[in-house]
Amino acid sequence: MPVQHVHPWKVTTAEARAIQLRLAGLVSRENEVSRPKLVAGVDISAPRFQGKVRGTVVVLSCPDLEVVEIGAVEQTVDFPYIPGLLSFRESPVILAAYEKLRSRPDLVMVDGQGIAHPRRFGLASHLGVLLDVPTIGCAKSLLCGLHDALGAEAGSAVEIEHEGEVVGMALRTKTNVKPVFVSIGHKVDLTAAVSWVRSCCRGYRLPEPTRLAHQAASGNLRM
Repeated sequence: MPVQHVHPWKVTTAEARAIQLRLAGLVSRENEVSRPKLVAGVDISAPRFQGKVRGTVVVLSCPDLEVVEIGAVEQTVDFPYIPGLLSFRESPVILAAYEKLRSRPDLVMVDGQGIAHPRRFGLASHLGVLLDVPTIGCAKSLLCGLHDALGAEAGSAVEIEHEGEVVGMALRTKTNVKPVFVSIGHKVDLTAAVSWVRSCCRGYRLPEPTRLAHQAASGNLRM
């Protein structure tokens, strides 16, 4: 699938923050997802030999969540690890993997933040805007904001607030297991985002799209 790059990736941290603030205004918080036929998950591996990472996009059929195809590439990463700016480190390799796909996903789940981000423009929002596709942030940790106590049973959810704004939901996907943190990426609303994450869970903490993307990035899932 073709990808449009609307800004350079080799930038300073100040330039990266300015790009985030500018593009955050393009994020749509209106739901455009009804009955997706293809849902994708994206993830990258930790740096390994010669600083290379493996970026993967795993496309699944919906609603049965069977693997349709996998796009994967290995690249070196140049941008440093800076919380809040991870999209400048991870997006180039994910976009390169996305370009390997033959099909276009209707919805993409990202192992990272959407608008639950200090500048309301995490990795899921960045990818959504560049790809012009609905995206959901489904992170394993909280970057900003606070939430009330969460019930121990699967399905429990509470709002995450940051600077007086609801930016996401802490969602318990498995009883007595740490929650995931769901936020709008692009072209979804929060209710829809939580609903789709719930519907894509199959007894694990992570929904199938990002769980399988993690396996693929680790080299443990191939077509």
